[in-house]
Amino acid sequence: MGRAHEGPACEHGAVAGDEALEAGPEQAYPAAMSHIHAAAYPALRLRRTRATGWSRAMHAENRLSPADFIWPLFVTEGRDVSEPIASLPGVSRWSVDLAVARAREAAAAGIPCLALFPNTQADRRSDDGAEALNPDNLMCQAIRAIKDAVPDIGLLTDVALDPYTVHGQDGLLDEAGYVVNDATVDMLVGQALNQAAAGADIIAPSDMMDGRIGAIREALETEGHANVQIMAYAAKYASAFYGPFRDAVSSRGLLKGDKKNYQMDPANSDEALREVALDIAEGADSVMVKPGLPYLDIVARVKANFNVPVFAYQVSGEYAMIEAAAAAGAGERDALVLETLMAFKRAGCAGVLTYHALHAARLLNG
Repeated sequence: MGRAHEGPACEHGAVAGDEALEAGPEQAYPAAMSHIHAAAYPALRLRRTRATGWSRAMHAENRLSPADFIWPLFVTEGRDVSEPIASLPGVSRWSVDLAVARAREAAAAGIPCLALFPNTQADRRSDDGAEALNPDNLMCQAIRAIKDAVPDIGLLTDVALDPYTVHGQDGLLDEAGYVVNDATVDMLVGQALNQAAAGADIIAPSDMMDGRIGAIREALETEGHANVQIMAYAAKYASAFYGPFRDAVSSRGLLKGDKKNYQMDPANSDEALREVALDIAEGADSVMVKPGLPYLDIVARVKANFNVPVFAYQVSGEYAMIEAAAAAGAGERDALVLETLMAFKRAGCAGVLTYHALHAARLLNG
């Protein structure tokens, strides 16, 4: 092509001289741009780029890798203990020594981070969840053991009181059974500091109390944990998809009432943006949407509005549905796993917490 912008004018009414550079391609070359926008079959065949495997790979807009996954692990008391969870086929509670073995598997597969959840024994639960502050509780034991054995893997730790309370709620209750906010936040700050001192890399408050991100960030800075990240469960919904998780941490039978006065209403999306904005302003390094697939619209809105790292939790009920579908012959397991995980990436996720993490990583690694 000639250098049309250097002449006084070019064909088809293009803008002349330096004005073409300033006007932009649509104004400079209107006929050419019009031709591109007006292209239609057979000049435009969208199947051309799908015709071969190499071309599909080259034109893929999103890609999955093991580095996109965070693998949740449930930790329990004892040694050499593996307790299968009936409502989560293929998932078990692991004693600390076996959780270490799982961490080695994760690192070998290229998974960068684990999320730890304790199955606290009944005799260590209380009304106020004081076991959360015990520096030798199950969570802290697991953090130290994994960090000693696999120092380069990241550890994300859940901050909420439900694994430690006799009533299964995420915070402290008043006489009417209402979860009180500010006193709960004080406990959460202590819990976060306890985990950070044990070696946690990412503190993940899942409680949905107002103001807890700012309080935890201030405490981490004050106590010398400036590099400990906070991944806020910023938009956590009062969902029907959490049942198998509550089995895994032995809280389903304990829970009195529901969590609707602090977890979000599934009807709301604008409210999720307000929650995210507050958590970012208070010092969150990344935010999470939970559950996952039913809330991809929330993921997309958060990414578009804030352009911060957004994670999603493909929760226990989602995992169980995929496993049930595969077992019933309603879908091919590997394809279902990878397609659903790709949906998170397409919606804007930087990463996904998923119980399929190890399986998916091995599929991707070939």
